[in-house]
Amino acid sequence: MKPTLLILAAGLGSRYGSLKQIEPVGPNGEAIIDYSVYDAIRAGFGKVVFVIKKDIENDFRESLLKRFENKIETGYVFQELDMLPEGYSLPSDRKKPWGTAHALMAAEGNIDTPFAAINADDFYGLEAFTGIEKFLSERSVSDTDYCMIGYKLKNTLSEHGTVSRGVCKTDQNNFLVGITEITKIQRESGMIIYYDNDKPQNLPEDSIVSMNMWGFTPVVFKQLKELFTSFLNKNINDPRAEYFIPTPVDRLIREGRAKVKVIDCDASWFGITYKEDRDAVRKSILKKIEEGVYPASLWK
Repeated sequence: MKPTLLILAAGLGSRYGSLKQIEPVGPNGEAIIDYSVYDAIRAGFGKVVFVIKKDIENDFRESLLKRFENKIETGYVFQELDMLPEGYSLPSDRKKPWGTAHALMAAEGNIDTPFAAINADDFYGLEAFTGIEKFLSERSVSDTDYCMIGYKLKNTLSEHGTVSRGVCKTDQNNFLVGITEITKIQRESGMIIYYDNDKPQNLPEDSIVSMNMWGFTPVVFKQLKELFTSFLNKNINDPRAEYFIPTPVDRLIREGRAKVKVIDCDASWFGITYKEDRDAVRKSILKKIEEGVYPASLWK
């Protein structure tokens, strides 16, 4: 049973200012998504499912989905603001998507194998896909043994602004003990800092962080739906609150309802958080092509 790759591509891209999920970064118009799908195929994944917004469906089908025909089985689902549990109504001032864990929930019914979940606009590399595929291929669909690819914080920063990262705490066996979502992380005066109540706090460069590359089984859908209700009870009237994957995962670990193995990855992440990141991503892709990691044209 080959695992499935779930690609989260429904974010607004508010900091970037446009539809960065299909931004060309390769020499033949490839987006970061193309490289993720290419690496997933090489690593042994059997299917790709995309989470998108309905209003980008036509662009998505014409710009991306056609590229993968005859390469790997594909499908897509919609993440919409009004996808709420029975008894809850969408607040009139809610414009922002409900977050990455909510996006995962949208895929229930379209995934029946262990699966990896990733962001559409982050480049993870073959090493990460190979590591997570190996873990998932050894899982049954009823397991609550999950995994996460862990990157060193120093390898995941943007030169053009702050980033948000799930900072991880692990035990001696590299199982996740807890994960804390920290926002507005940046390098300043030679240190990596974030601000807590306007006070700068240091973070070690080798801190293990989540880049939102997770390995789950279908059991997680029921767990996420249950915990989403708790989230809404506290946050439904906050128009900026988001149901990030680390939030329910941290609770599942603390309650003993799941284990998460952290798979270390020494590679440098890159992605498009800000428009200024685009040129750096293109240069990184070209370098990997020159090194023979990727062909100049992925799909020809």
